Amino acid sequence: MPRKRNSLGSRANRPDLAKTFGLLSPKRQELFRPVLENPRDYVLLNVRELAHKLKVDPATALRVAMRMGFASYREFQHYLHELSVSQATSLDTMGTSKTKGSDLSAHVREAVDVDVRNLQKFRNALDTDRIAAVAKKIHRARHIIILGGDLATNLVGFLHYHLILLGFPAVTATSSGEAAHLSSSSGKGDLLIAMSFRRGLRQTVEGLRQARANGAYCIGIADTLVSPIARFANECFIASVETPSFGASYAAPMCLLNGLLTAVGHYDRRRSMELLKKAAEEQRTGFRWFRE
Repeated sequence: MPRKRNSLGSRANRPDLAKTFGLLSPKRQELFRPVLENPRDYVLLNVRELAHKLKVDPATALRVAMRMGFASYREFQHYLHELSVSQATSLDTMGTSKTKGSDLSAHVREAVDVDVRNLQKFRNALDTDRIAAVAKKIHRARHIIILGGDLATNLVGFLHYHLILLGFPAVTATSSGEAAHLSSSSGKGDLLIAMSFRRGLRQTVEGLRQARANGAYCIGIADTLVSPIARFANECFIASVETPSFGASYAAPMCLLNGLLTAVGHYDRRRSMELLKKAAEEQRTGFRWFRE
């Protein structure tokens, strides 16, 4: 059975709404603007229900969706789903909980169940060959820049720590200044890994765009195909951060990073083992570790 691709999927066939929306008449732009600005209010509606809410006939609603570049209403509806995911706030995610009442144990089970579902979704779409290819790029890169901010700073730190443990020339950019300076000085032969979820943090997106314009190879990690990270990276991996709580769940992104680091470590196993032997001595006897 062929592997499924956890990548940009059909991004190449996805309409560029920045262009196609402008092809609509001013009247139809005003008609559909609320749909794109508030996708959560429309994503579950079928074409008749959408038309009724917009006060047009179903044929008109379908023609407008297709005029924007979607092959079918189902494809447009899928786009609205991804758009609603990308625009979700902490208030929105807290409101997605299906657990009623104040039973805290039930809320805990629901959160864990959603994590498991995120992991299974990632596993089902996993393309191990693409992750292995990224591991090879890490070994060949002149410099490695890991870009991310806000809550994703934790993922940046995790990846950076393990890469420098194996002696890779990796640096992090978690503030707007660091992102601007490191991305502007990047170039051909460099590898940039940008991580941001939902709407996308400005400093991460702009740093990614600048690095790619400079010739660096850019890899994105995001939670939806409509993310600007997916749009501007050379390639992108999708890992859901869905949660019934107020934050973001990093179970799936952490799984992706664990898989990538495993491939990095085993690509040149002899080199890795030599470096880890040195690290092992410090891990056994170093002053950092508590002793009775």
